[in-house]
Amino acid sequence: MKLLLQWLLSAAALLMVAYLYSGVVISSFGAAMLAALVMGLLNAVVRPILVVLTLPVTVVTLGLFLFVINALMFWAASGLLAGFAVSGFVAALIGSLLYSVLGMLIDVALQQVFSKR
Repeated sequence: MKLLLQWLLSAAALLMVAYLYSGVVISSFGAAMLAALVMGLLNAVVRPILVVLTLPVTVVTLGLFLFVINALMFWAASGLLAGFAVSGFVAALIGSLLYSVLGMLIDVALQQVFSKR
């Protein structure tokens, strides 16, 4: 139940990012749900590999390079899907930052809801 609710809220967060920032375009809620799924899969499979491969750069930049990796995952998801478009790398960076903040808020809210049970 928690996973399904998190998926739906992540899709809503993507729609909120598209509403707040014009560099990100999502055509429908179904496209947002598919984009949330693809981004979750990319972050589970590809992101750890990129983090390990770029570890020296991440250490030198004191972790700031992780923002670049997040933006690349956001941009890659938009490249794989038809209803989800990002206008460029800077738009992916801003969109991924907004999506991360909303994702943290979702995690905190779900933690509060499911910890009271």
